[in-house]
Amino acid sequence: MNKYGLHGKLTATQGNSDKLASILLEAAQLVSTAKGCRLYLVSKDRTQEDAVLVTEVWDSQEDHDQSLHVPGVRELISQAMPLLAGKPEKGQVLEILGGAGI
Repeated sequence: MNKYGLHGKLTATQGNSDKLASILLEAAQLVSTAKGCRLYLVSKDRTQEDAVLVTEVWDSQEDHDQSLHVPGVRELISQAMPLLAGKPEKGQVLEILGGAGI
């Protein structure tokens, strides 16, 4: 069942985590129809008020890469970038082996 997964943390500038999360939830709606998208989960870190986490599961890395070409995704990325308190942290690339819900 090997799937491609990503898990990363984005830190918003002070007071902008809700706006950043909203943009990422819009992105989730757009990519949910992309080929190979199994999960696009947006979460808030309860211990870091400005941190927003994204966990993705795809059939393949190629499917993930192609999702960046879904209409509207690049526009959302450009809206999110000014809200970040620095460069996005390098996330974890995961090899999904299985589990409930996949």
